[in-house]
Amino acid sequence: MAAGIENIIAGQGGAQQAGARQAAAAGGGIADNFDAFLTLLTTQLQNQSPLDPLDTNQFTQQLVQFASVEQQIKSNEALEALLTTSRAQNVATAASFVGMTVRADGKEAQLADGKAEWTLDVPVNAARTTIEIRDPAGNVVATRSGALSAGRQIFTWDGMTSSGQFAAPGRYSININAQDGSGQPISVNTEVEGVVDALDLEGQEPVLLIGEQRVPLSQVKGAMR
Repeated sequence: MAAGIENIIAGQGGAQQAGARQAAAAGGGIADNFDAFLTLLTTQLQNQSPLDPLDTNQFTQQLVQFASVEQQIKSNEALEALLTTSRAQNVATAASFVGMTVRADGKEAQLADGKAEWTLDVPVNAARTTIEIRDPAGNVVATRSGALSAGRQIFTWDGMTSSGQFAAPGRYSININAQDGSGQPISVNTEVEGVVDALDLEGQEPVLLIGEQRVPLSQVKGAMR
């Protein structure tokens, strides 16, 4: 039976074999260059023995294998182009938010000018609620207790800590433990708002910068001028 493409490259000499090697090297291999594959295939056919020609099944199998590789390469190229386009669209969308007030999912807010605000989305009336304010190190600096009515509402922290001191300006996070009248826990969603100052485009997803606060583009739920 005639030798396969690999044996043609490794074994038989002559100008045709040298031409096949040059084509393969220039194209970076069969998987990278269609012309190189055709050169190698032609060389194989020209060097086969008339008394022992290339088996039809083997020939067909090589064509199918190469077609599969080419299809995968084209799919990868199309996917890369799609990802590039998608990222460009995300960057353009993120850039449009600069200078706007955005609303996004999040637990962190900036304490500035004596206040930090969070928007709370309470699904049902919460008879007992404990709200903890934590500093960047995770330490609880303030606690508030009481009841919350169902619906969207703004919680404002005046920066006063549990020790009676004013907290330093910066980023703080909120943690809410809420229960209904029967003592069942309630999940309270928190949102933050602020004016976008700049963008961080280093990662896979654009990040909006609101002062020192970082808001991934995917967490934005609304915006206004």
